[in-house]
Amino acid sequence: MAHPYKRILLKLSGESLMGDQAYGIDSVRLDHYASEISAIVKTGVQVAIVIGGGNIYRGMQAEGNGIDRVQGDHMGMLATMINSLALQSALEHKGHNTRLLSAIKMDTIAEPFIRRRAVRHLEKGRVVIFGAGTGNPYFTTDTAASLRAIEIEANVILKGTRVDGIYTADPEKDKTATKYDRITFTEVYSKGLNVMDLTAFTLCRENKLPIIVFDMNKPGNLGRLMAGEKVGTLVEG
Repeated sequence: MAHPYKRILLKLSGESLMGDQAYGIDSVRLDHYASEISAIVKTGVQVAIVIGGGNIYRGMQAEGNGIDRVQGDHMGMLATMINSLALQSALEHKGHNTRLLSAIKMDTIAEPFIRRRAVRHLEKGRVVIFGAGTGNPYFTTDTAASLRAIEIEANVILKGTRVDGIYTADPEKDKTATKYDRITFTEVYSKGLNVMDLTAFTLCRENKLPIIVFDMNKPGNLGRLMAGEKVGTLVEG
């Protein structure tokens, strides 16, 4: 079946890399993600990735420890680079060409983010990982994902989480919560549903970039989604 999407941006949370650990990177989870991504790259889809850093460092919580917000956010950006390097290594073990582009200058380990270069890498079939968020404090990796997706003209943002979509309430807390298969940006706003932070969400809405929230931890889910099956929740319109 033909892909509904030619170029995607996959947003992964740093916390999900912990697996069942309290912090850090779980090698089993990392390998699982690399396998899932590898399977769709082989079908010819162009893949860009943004991964958070919450498994290593959480800037918001650090304020409580007396660390300045700007310093904390810079530490968080470095944490995303650690995860990006780990994911890059895991994908290369699967035989894929990858490029890590950093929003902060780190010449020895990553290329600087240059939009045209990123697009060229994607056109050549390389997996592109965007590290260090937007390079600015006060912006989340969700916002970085939205911004990069718009810049590279991705067809969709796939937000890989541990729940299988957007619900009327938190399904982990409320057993009566029901799942949306499709929802509009306006409905998400009016119902106060937590999909992404508001800055990231507004960027997607204004640029008419659809978001799909899905369970990245369920084996084969990413492949099914890319094959056009109804997986997760689609936010559009």
